[in-house]
Amino acid sequence: MTQVYGAGRESPVSYPPGTLAVVTESLSAAAARRMTLGAQGFTRRRPARVAPRHLHGMMDRLGVLQIDSVNVFARSHYMPAFARLGAYDPTLLDRSFLARTTRYVEYVAHEATFIPVDDWPLWRFRMEQFRKKWLADDQSWFAHNARTMNWVLDELRDRGPLRPAEIRADAPRVRGTWWDWDDVKLALEHLWRTGDVAVAGRNGFERRYGLAEHVIPAEILAAEVPETVAVHELVRRATRAYGVGTASDLADYHRLRHAQTKPAIAALVEEGELVPVRVRGWEADGRPIPAWRHRDAARPRRVETAAILSPFDPVVWFRERALRAFDLDYRIEIYTPAAKRRYGYYSLPVLVGDRIAARVDLKADRASSTLLVQSAWWEPSAAPGDAVHIAAELAHAADWQQLEDISVSGWGTATDAVADALRATRAVGRHEQGPGA
Repeated sequence: MTQVYGAGRESPVSYPPGTLAVVTESLSAAAARRMTLGAQGFTRRRPARVAPRHLHGMMDRLGVLQIDSVNVFARSHYMPAFARLGAYDPTLLDRSFLARTTRYVEYVAHEATFIPVDDWPLWRFRMEQFRKKWLADDQSWFAHNARTMNWVLDELRDRGPLRPAEIRADAPRVRGTWWDWDDVKLALEHLWRTGDVAVAGRNGFERRYGLAEHVIPAEILAAEVPETVAVHELVRRATRAYGVGTASDLADYHRLRHAQTKPAIAALVEEGELVPVRVRGWEADGRPIPAWRHRDAARPRRVETAAILSPFDPVVWFRERALRAFDLDYRIEIYTPAAKRRYGYYSLPVLVGDRIAARVDLKADRASSTLLVQSAWWEPSAAPGDAVHIAAELAHAADWQQLEDISVSGWGTATDAVADALRATRAVGRHEQGPGA
């Protein structure tokens, strides 16, 4: 992935000029966590029956929904809705997000994400960043393969939206990249990033690509949004989605540069939409890290929920923020050799109240209709009684995935307590499993 919009590390003295002197508000770390969870939708009552309007409401709060192909338990883009809304029919999300629709489209708005189609013009500046970066690099694939990309564009222009497999048979076939993509797939991915091509839906999980003018409504495609205006809006949305955040938090939400983000923060403070605050405990090198809250952010007195989070949920996707705000030192270990894993292949943080209490490595074993809890570990913020809430959410997750049983391994500091809590509520199996499993 290109580094054109990496966020970078925090600075303890990064207030834009003119804002430091007006910091009069102080928040506890717990209040900041609750503010974020409220902004993210975790203080809302889960509906008795999830309808499309609930998914759209979630997207209004999050703004982006990250996509990931790993399907050990459930693919990442299905999980934020489960965490916030409870069990729902995944075909509701499929119809709104994966089928060809005029409501959502895919772009690199964090990593690969679903976004509202109306937001396409906000990303024009990023599309041009990709184009200029690649054209300026004589060694880039983009600069060396104009003929292939033009051929692919002609195919889409003549035939409409297509899957890569539907056009690659007649294309040049030069393999050898890490992902083993052929030139057709590479051309489509590059053209998607530059905005010449858009994703027109998915067949299963395979993308269908079309010319942008065949996918994006004409009035949206024609809209021009200057970079400064787009960044201003994206920083505003990031603050609203987090409730409160630092400069690095607000940059990372949409993978902006700090140099882009700071003028937008200063402008939003001047407009009164962002309020400079100090969050007690958010420090670097012994000094407070500047932070801002959105003026409309609610301040919940408590958060009463339990939720299993995707690794790519906005609550935890920025690892620096997860450590600072939730004391969660988090890395997924998909690419770590089995014998060297500390927590499991795809460990998922578990939210209890306003704390990350544990992490669990889950796998849906369809053949045996069993949810495998391959490991379970307490986090530093765990509290007595958390196992009961975690067990209830695991049972809820098994029901959501239509799995009849739950099996808990013997690997991890939380397995005994979780298994005991599960036994009190439903049938649960137990097997011993180590990090090499």
